[in-house]
Amino acid sequence: MILELSIFGVITGFISGFFGVGGGMVLVPMLLYVGYVMKEAVSISIVQMVFSSIYGTYLNFNQNKELLKDGLIIGFGGFVGGFQSGFIHALVSNEFLEYLFLFLIIFSIYRISIASPYGKTGDKNHNKYLLFFIGFIIGAIGSTLGVGGSVMLTPILVGYLFYNLKDSSSLGLFFVVFSSIAGFISLSFLGEMLYSEGLIVGIFSLIGVYFGIKMKNIVHIKNYKNYLLIINCLILISMLYEMYKSGLLI
Repeated sequence: MILELSIFGVITGFISGFFGVGGGMVLVPMLLYVGYVMKEAVSISIVQMVFSSIYGTYLNFNQNKELLKDGLIIGFGGFVGGFQSGFIHALVSNEFLEYLFLFLIIFSIYRISIASPYGKTGDKNHNKYLLFFIGFIIGAIGSTLGVGGSVMLTPILVGYLFYNLKDSSSLGLFFVVFSSIAGFISLSFLGEMLYSEGLIVGIFSLIGVYFGIKMKNIVHIKNYKNYLLIINCLILISMLYEMYKSGLLI
């Protein structure tokens, strides 16, 4: 299983860096495929997200420091919201989490598909209270699912607040730093973490993150949008298949 977890880490790290996500969208279905249950997959995913998001954010903000202000506001909201994940996690079933995960992937595909990847260049200032509230809600839900929250944040930033798509992905990964650390602390307090498995995946994810961000900076933004839609559709298909096998879909 160590080999599988190492490979999962590199794959997840690359996708995390390239798309600005925590990686749980990809890692959770892969872990379910090899036999982990949803809550175990979530705990491994959160450890991985701590590693990939911190390293990826360091690389991103070395290139664009202008996003730091908005990122801190959204991130702080996510950090506060992420502390709720342990309590939510203890109250709901694996089945509920899988259905919610499925809904969020569909939402992400829809919003990104109809939004312009370029954003609105004249709209630079956003209400800080709105950004905090968005971060709080996404932090609570995202950390509960083990997906960090950027799967929800990027479509909102692009589709409703009109950020540039690549800037949104950078903010999404920065957001994951806060929400994943809060989720890690919350689930650790409840004794629901798989530390050794998460550590293996997290360390190997750093390799993938480096090359993922390198590739993101090369790809044209129109192609970048298409790639983002493709990966979301692949994850949707994978999740539907796993839910069908487990009897959650007829």
